[in-house]
Amino acid sequence: MDKQRIFLTGSTGTMGTCVLHELMKDLDRQDIVLLAQDTEHDRQKLSGIPGTPGITVRWGDLTCYQDVFDCVKDCDIILHVAALVSPTADYHPELAMKVNYGSMKNLIRAIFEQGRENMVRLVSIGTVAETGDRMPPIHWGRVGDPLKPSMFDYYAVSKIAAERLLIESGLKHWVSLRQTGIMGPAMSRIRDAIMFHNCLDNVLEYVSDRDSGVLLGNLCRQVNSGELPESFWNHVYNIGGGKDCRVSTFEMYQKLYGAIGFTDLKYVIDPKWYATRNFHGQYYLDSDKLENYLHFRHDSMQYFYDAYLQNLGSTATVARVLCKLPGGQKLMGGIMKKMFRKDAMTEHGTVHFIEDHVDDHIDAYWGSRKNWEELPKDINRFRHFGDWDKAVRLNHGYDEEKPENELNLSDLQGAAEFRGGHCLSDSMREGDWSGKLKFSCAFGHMFEASPRLILEGGHWCPECERKSWNYAARAKVDPFFAQVWIPLHGVDEPQREYPKAVSEFDG
Repeated sequence: MDKQRIFLTGSTGTMGTCVLHELMKDLDRQDIVLLAQDTEHDRQKLSGIPGTPGITVRWGDLTCYQDVFDCVKDCDIILHVAALVSPTADYHPELAMKVNYGSMKNLIRAIFEQGRENMVRLVSIGTVAETGDRMPPIHWGRVGDPLKPSMFDYYAVSKIAAERLLIESGLKHWVSLRQTGIMGPAMSRIRDAIMFHNCLDNVLEYVSDRDSGVLLGNLCRQVNSGELPESFWNHVYNIGGGKDCRVSTFEMYQKLYGAIGFTDLKYVIDPKWYATRNFHGQYYLDSDKLENYLHFRHDSMQYFYDAYLQNLGSTATVARVLCKLPGGQKLMGGIMKKMFRKDAMTEHGTVHFIEDHVDDHIDAYWGSRKNWEELPKDINRFRHFGDWDKAVRLNHGYDEEKPENELNLSDLQGAAEFRGGHCLSDSMREGDWSGKLKFSCAFGHMFEASPRLILEGGHWCPECERKSWNYAARAKVDPFFAQVWIPLHGVDEPQREYPKAVSEFDG
């Protein structure tokens, strides 16, 4: 039997490294093609890999069409893990769009130009950032909820554009797996202002780097063995580690700082340095769907806590000793706060926004300066959300109990009206989730989209998406979207529209 041939992108990144290690367990049954940049970093990460029987390493770039074309040739499965992610993407929005959207465009083009659109299986890694800020009380979510990339999050913007292209590509076999926060050694080493964007009461259902590798390894194994059912394909899934990986940011800090000796977090956490909105994260109502197919979950949050302590090394021991001494927690906390404040004063830092009066960012991350001023400086006086287990299930605007093969035009008409727009098509084939229909949004933009893109993907008007973050205006005319905006925003807040600096037309 011929070997399965897999093209893996992003093999030198956090998730991609773990995927590669997992795939290498099956070199007797599959060949692997890697595309990596010819840089010192990538050559070091792949040290020892070139020359391995069954692995082909091509030095090139996903934004170069010919490089992509050569790698796609003869491949059965494409695992598209590569991306320019946050926080780097936040500093380079044009490059983020070029890499994240441009690479998807190159992959799809190469598949079709080789006439293999009915044979190649394209697996794309999306992101939880596509649905943006889901702070309590709407902190439980699922596929099909409104897309709402947070203001200034160009990583999410670029991945939404790429996912739209994938879903509407016409490929016979595609799947979009929206990745959550990846915990592991790499996460424990992050030093960037983005840590202060992650609100204290924000939640994430994390997954480990190595479980993410198992996920795609198992996918390839099941394709090879014929075990993965056809029903798996042409859907969007949330990747999540399950209940043992669900945690709020503050709960995580309690574990991390508690492990190095802090019994009172007022010495190390200043609530006024942390945003209260405009990040991303949620607990999942539907992440078990992917687990039931691919059986990848093994790690809990303890894996990350252990990685954090290992990364600190002897510093953790010193901190524990110091924190036991009179005044030790205050001294150690002061040292850490000085380090943290330096990060928070950088270009994308929350302290910089406040002290330098960056008003549009202040409105985005707190709602208003007044809201920020009302935050306590003492974490012990911070009012935390309490009812974490209560799930608010959002209305998707159509009968989700109806079998997929019974979906009809009236379902799409109702869904469009619930989104403040109209379905302009006068006919559709019953049960057809991939055929494009004509729509208009509440602002009069005309566009075409498939039921899969809208009802399952949560996408809507591409013109609104590419032009600006017009959320306050949209929530007034779009009941579907209002479900993820009104619960988190007061009526007295500034009703800003935030223009976007880049769209997929720049990718």
